[in-house]
Amino acid sequence: MSGTSTYRDRIYIIKDIILMLVQYGELNQTALVSFCGLNLKKHKPILDELETNELIASVEKTLGKRIITVYKPTPTGIEFCKTILEPYENLFPRKKNLDGKNITFNPVPSRTRRLSFD
Repeated sequence: MSGTSTYRDRIYIIKDIILMLVQYGELNQTALVSFCGLNLKKHKPILDELETNELIASVEKTLGKRIITVYKPTPTGIEFCKTILEPYENLFPRKKNLDGKNITFNPVPSRTRRLSFD
């Protein structure tokens, strides 16, 4: 990994979170943060704000002695993404990297597996 990193605007982080949840249906907190390339300590307030605004929902599930937080997209969050965030990104595409290519969000490879809590 190189020493340079690119800055991702807050609005794109929000869009990436909602799209990742739509893609997978539900994700535990660790998987969501990892798949979106975020730092939990730094970006937890964004997750909390999205939940407060009812754009995502969280449920705590018990797995043995551990309590796991699982996030799901809400219909309001999906609609917000379609009506606000997608048009915004069309008007203001993500910044370009040093090669002149647009910076895009790449979903996690399909080799990862989802956890089931039945």
